[in-house]
Amino acid sequence: MRLKGTLRRLAGSAIRATRAFMNDTAIIGSEDRYAREFHQFGAGAALLAPQGVIYNESYIALGSETMIGPNVCLTAGMGPGQTMLTSPVVSIGRKCIIGRGSHIIGHWSIVLDDEIQTGPYVYITDQNHGYEDPDMPVGWQPTKEGAVHIGSGSWLGANVVILPGTRLGRNTVVAAGAVVRGEFPDHVVLGGVPARVLRHLGPSGQWVDGAPTP
Repeated sequence: MRLKGTLRRLAGSAIRATRAFMNDTAIIGSEDRYAREFHQFGAGAALLAPQGVIYNESYIALGSETMIGPNVCLTAGMGPGQTMLTSPVVSIGRKCIIGRGSHIIGHWSIVLDDEIQTGPYVYITDQNHGYEDPDMPVGWQPTKEGAVHIGSGSWLGANVVILPGTRLGRNTVVAAGAVVRGEFPDHVVLGGVPARVLRHLGPSGQWVDGAPTP
């Protein structure tokens, strides 16, 4: 039976208010006991609710005043309880904002410097499966790791994918939907699949189309 009219509006208002109260109450901050499980959980940092999948927290570092959006997955390794070879595996600096539904999946080293922002549903990983053996399913082939480093002040648009071995300079802009692999200098705009430099900051301080001259 569907509610109608005034009763439906009152019930909907109550449900929305309850949901907002629960999400607000479920925010994880630096003073919560759970925060102690992380390698670092800086003052003023927050995991907004509802939280996504998070495991091996002791290998994850969050800088002060960093905000992790709802449904963001933060993981180190293949599953809970795994002993990692490096620590921290995932390191997110100060005053970062990670957009709703994003995934940061670390196995070796993912470093986000300070004041980085992402749109929703960004995917960052430092590991991929190999595919060299034509007779073996790709998902069972040996993995390859490549450290990821994203420079301070960068902005990653919605649905950006950052692949293993990527290194972005400071104040990099990555257009929505780009798939990024490789090393790029400071102050560039990236876009496309695979991503390339669309604009760069010239010597005169003006933005110039195309990649900088080597």
